[in-house]
Amino acid sequence: MRRWKPVLAATGTLIAATLVFAEPARAAAPYEDPALPVSTRVEDLLGRMSLDDKIGQMTQAERASISAAEVTQYRIGSILSGGGSAPSPNTATGWADMVDGFQRGALATPLHIPMVYGSDAVHGHNNLYGATIFPHNIGLGATRDPALVQQIGRATAEEVAGSGVDWTFSPCLCVARNDRWGRTYESFGERPELPVSMASIIDGYQGGTGTSRIIATAKHYVGDGGTTGGVDQGDTQISEAELRAVHLPPFQEAIRRDVGSVMVSYSSWNGQKLHGSEYLITTVLKGELGFKGFVVSDWNGIDQIEGGAGFTASEVRRAVNAGIDMVMVPTEWKSFIATLKAEVQAGRVPMSRIDDANRRILTKKFEYGLFEHPLADRSLAATVGSAAHRTLARQAVRESQVLLKNTGVLPLAKTGGKLFVAGRHADDIGRQSGGWTISWQGGTGPITPGTTILQGIRAAAPGRAVTYNAGGAGIDASYAAAIAVIGENPYAEGQGDRPGSLGLDATDLQTLATLRASGVPVVAVLVSGRPLDITAQLPDLSALVAAWLPGTEGAGVADVLFGDHAPTGKLPVTWPRSADQEPINDGEGLFPFGYGLTYTTNPGTPGAPTGLTASAVTATSATLSWTAATGGTAPLSYRVARAGTVLATVTGTTYALTGLTPGTTTTYTVTAVDATGAAGPASAPVSVTTPGGNDTVTCQVTYGVNDWGGGGFGGSITIRNTHPAAAVNGWTLAFTFPGTQRVTQGWSAVWSQTGASVTARNESWNAAIPPNGIVSIGFNGTYTGSNPRPTAFTLNGGPCTVL
Repeated sequence: MRRWKPVLAATGTLIAATLVFAEPARAAAPYEDPALPVSTRVEDLLGRMSLDDKIGQMTQAERASISAAEVTQYRIGSILSGGGSAPSPNTATGWADMVDGFQRGALATPLHIPMVYGSDAVHGHNNLYGATIFPHNIGLGATRDPALVQQIGRATAEEVAGSGVDWTFSPCLCVARNDRWGRTYESFGERPELPVSMASIIDGYQGGTGTSRIIATAKHYVGDGGTTGGVDQGDTQISEAELRAVHLPPFQEAIRRDVGSVMVSYSSWNGQKLHGSEYLITTVLKGELGFKGFVVSDWNGIDQIEGGAGFTASEVRRAVNAGIDMVMVPTEWKSFIATLKAEVQAGRVPMSRIDDANRRILTKKFEYGLFEHPLADRSLAATVGSAAHRTLARQAVRESQVLLKNTGVLPLAKTGGKLFVAGRHADDIGRQSGGWTISWQGGTGPITPGTTILQGIRAAAPGRAVTYNAGGAGIDASYAAAIAVIGENPYAEGQGDRPGSLGLDATDLQTLATLRASGVPVVAVLVSGRPLDITAQLPDLSALVAAWLPGTEGAGVADVLFGDHAPTGKLPVTWPRSADQEPINDGEGLFPFGYGLTYTTNPGTPGAPTGLTASAVTATSATLSWTAATGGTAPLSYRVARAGTVLATVTGTTYALTGLTPGTTTTYTVTAVDATGAAGPASAPVSVTTPGGNDTVTCQVTYGVNDWGGGGFGGSITIRNTHPAAAVNGWTLAFTFPGTQRVTQGWSAVWSQTGASVTARNESWNAAIPPNGIVSIGFNGTYTGSNPRPTAFTLNGGPCTVL
């Protein structure tokens, strides 16, 4: 999403004061009856809507460019606040008054269809002054704590709903593959499994009760973190197999969690803008993956399909026909409405597409209770910036801290000699919160209430004298230690791209030089949205902590520095030795993915290997691979164990399993052993399920048909592994057509057909189906006569339940 640009237009707050709203009579029509099924209500309402009503529902305008009266006149379905776009006063009450003003405009339309209000609440309700600002996603990825992240989603939803907003453009499920990208901090990490696990935040946003639920948005679909050079809105030049293996899994997980909306990426895939990709939006997202919510464009995103300024009729047609349901046109929404209407009347956008978009939008409005509770629940305003939410944010901050180096200076004692604190980031809420905080690009200074890192340090050690000077002036050998809080200044989106150096700026380098010259131990705390080039400075540091962008609760950093909580964070990205190594995913950097020290680890003992996975699984064999452990005395070797029994000791990071029993599930772990014989902790276990038996296979299959008529159809199949514990590693789905159907083209599996018997075998990138996980596949086919559905499916020989 993009920033807010003020324009000369009446605000909803001003217009709302002139409107008189009367609650419409309930149950005047079936769609107004909350006792009826949502699908019944949607179809009844859809049948009553004019083309103007329907196009209005597909239109989203920015709050500063529309009035409540225009919402009524044009039947507008959604309003948003861009980054930094807030009412005056910027309080929960000010927001609720503004949103309710627009909502009364929507309810004054003949059919009383409520609008939905969206905002970029991406790390808390960050546009609202006084809201709790949580760490940005990269810090949450370092926590490896999906339950905590779900709680953050719940807390954010309460603060958002308390201001009248019912839709957040979050979470960003991008997989950041190049740290030069200015949105790296919006990613949970460089491997798809991190955003997959952290998609738990969706349950937090959407899983509340009553009016505290808000609609979540999985963004940006798809591949925005993989652009060449890390260029924002650039071109992701990769194969479809890599796109599916790296960038698609988080969206599959979001759909499994019933995410309400998906936002399309500005970026391109091999030269084609995502906003115009019918294949990725309709065929893959809605068809193959079975997404039932609605798709929204990004800020003026349709304008970029053909590359010129503004949007054209062709761009509107291509975007809507590609499958975009709601179009974010912040300022030129009147022109969009007229253009789309003309395209529909000319037959270039079919009414079936318009109805599909409205059906999806209206379904979510009914499901989230907007028809019954359209106005703000002001009782929730008390949660904004509450003590409970700030306590939760402080927990998130301390869990996100990654200790990268420690010569023994940490944890700091709470009593004793003097401490010196330096760095511009030490006493600055704006810098420690980063972009998307109060304004689009963020700012510096006391931009919103909170606790700075310096304030946290002073509160944590009241028995020690603490001196602060941003540049380090005044330090001498009389101090016991110096803490340098340094890093990046706030930025968002394209303005954060760093195509050149990833190093510290001249001011921070001078601050470090001043501190080092004093001869006291220096602890560096990096406040940044990505790894920075710190290799040259590292030898002179006694300790190094990656604090990411912690938000308003800086005391969480002090909790770790002083040992109230040992550091537990693990790197969500590989830390490069220099910017020249980018992209360096799982590469030989300064610190590997998953690295993180703690105060209780014996530095002479190797750590646990990470990333243990099984691949190339057959009925009798598989290959284990893992990421090398850190610590210990080199060289390291690895003990591979099955169910606690050591099978072998190897020097590499792979091991071939042979002689396995078909149709069984076995658990393996790997332990690092150093040259002295000291063994570290075991890795996280991995379960290997071999195909060929059906005793561990429990599955559900959903079979969908899109019949085109004339003997052609598309088939979509969703396979769910319903086993409570065992993963499926390598699968073959088999079924028999009861009619004359033939598969002519398939995707996401290797398809074959003999007579009426069909088999679909996994691709390399979707071979694993975790417990309760899903895989979606599909095909095109032909038939003569009738097109009856298959009634029985088997997975690896075991029968599946057919839904």
